Order: sequence, then structure tokens, then C-alpha cells
Amino acid sequence: MKIGLGLPIDDPALLLTWAQRADVGPFSTLGLLDRLVFDNPEPLITLAALAGVTSRIRLQTEVLIAPVHNTAMLAKQTATLDRLSGGRFTLGIGGREDDCLAAGIDIRRRGRRLDEQMPLLRRAWRGEPYGEGVGPIGPAPMTPSGPEVLFGGFAPAAIERVGRFGDGFLGAALPPQFMAGLFRNVEAVWDKHDRSGRPRLVAQANVALGPESTVEQARRNIRDYYEFSGRAEHVADGLLTTPETIRRAVDDFIGIGADEVMLYCWSPDIDQIDRIADTLF
Repeated sequence: MKIGLGLPIDDPALLLTWAQRADVGPFSTLGLLDRLVFDNPEPLITLAALAGVTSRIRLQTEVLIAPVHNTAMLAKQTATLDRLSGGRFTLGIGGREDDCLAAGIDIRRRGRRLDEQMPLLRRAWRGEPYGEGVGPIGPAPMTPSGPEVLFGGFAPAAIERVGRFGDGFLGAALPPQFMAGLFRNVEAVWDKHDRSGRPRLVAQANVALGPESTVEQARRNIRDYYEFSGRAEHVADGLLTTPETIRRAVDDFIGIGADEVMLYCWSPDIDQIDRIADTLF
């Protein structure tokens, strides 16, 4: 059973300590979300710092807003991070409207832009010339052909990208009974594109374990983050706050085929790491 932790974002100074404690525990992955129009630390820079204080645990973006990035620079940054971490990096990719607006990206083309970016990223990671008259972009990533890529999202186009470009799917903010349908759609798209093996399926749930102050802080942070969506209260209401509900959710996600469950911690209370470990291991 692989259980990862999503890192809190409201106190970046604590993230090195979070990473070090999680690295010596039973957890498989540390995830960090990405927004441009929000008060969160930039994920690639932050995960590079976390790579330097960890040795075992994987590092993952959940999810990187790839369309706002220059593609050539993103290829170099992600290959460097994969190399520095010894191949422990997973690139989760998605997109949001206001982030594209802030970056000057035409929101009507964000999906097409991502579709254009992926072949270029793969080409760069393989060490091939980036384009006509342009040589390879290094360094070579530690992982052959580049870091693992997971796509997030609910739209059919996002699911289709898993089959065309990805290694798997990252599903968030849905309970297991609804996530099951997305997982089966991902598997169908994988087969349609005649991909070998099977896609990696990762589920994410929001959690907060601890005293009432920890739980309330997590709910406030969720409301702030999801304010853009119009669903902030709904997402906050879905926060898992007891060992029983967390264990049940993890069992249910594994039951529908999840290879890993990411438990996103919305409060910086670091003792949550031990509480979650005691709950599940």
C-alpha cells in the first residue's frame, strides 16, 4: 500500500522539516500543488530544495500548471530536478483559467498548448534536438525518457492525454464511488492508444488529523484555495478528520484500483505526519 502526503502551503518555512520527517517514515511520496495566482511556494524550486534534504521519498507536483511555463525551460527544470533527486520526481500536470490569464496565455488555447508542449518535453528528455536549428537541452534526466508524468483533470481531453502522453492519472477531490468511473475511463483510453502495461492510478483526498484548531485551520486553507472554483464549502465539507474516515477512504480507493493514495494535509501542524502514520501503518 503506497500512501503519500500532500504538503501544506501556508508556511513554506516548515516544508523542509515536513519533508525530513516524512522521509524517515513509511510514506511513499510528497506532493506539492501549483498555482500562480495564489500565496503558495513555487513547486519546482521548492521540490528541488526538498530533494536536498531527503533521500528516499518521491517528490511530485499536484499539479503543475504547465501551460504558463516556457516549454524549453520547463524541460530543463524538470530534467534537472529528476537528476538532483536521483529519479524520484513525478511531474503531475493540469491547468487553471486565472493562472493562464496572469501568465498572458490565451485560455482558449491552454489545452492545445499543453498538447503542443508534451512532445517537446519528451523530445528534450530523450536528448534529441529540441527543434530545427536547435540542439539538445540538457541535462539528461535520471529517469530514461524523462520523469513520470501524471495528468490531472476531469474533462475527456485530460483523460485522453494520459493515453497519448502520460504514464498515469492523478484524481483529486472526488470520493471513491465517483473516482472509479474516471479510473475505468483512463484504462479504456490507455487500451485505445495501444499502450503497453497499465496506467498508474493515483487518488488524492484532503485530510486533517489533530485537535480542533488543526482541523479548522485546514478548512480555512481549503476555502481560501478553492475560492476560485465556487465549490470551496463543498470541498471543505469533504475534509477527512478522523482515523476511521481516512482508513475507509484509503481502503475504498485501493478497492477501485488506486496504486497510491495521496493524503493532502491542509494544516502546517507537523504532528499530522505521525498521526496519519499511526492510523494507516
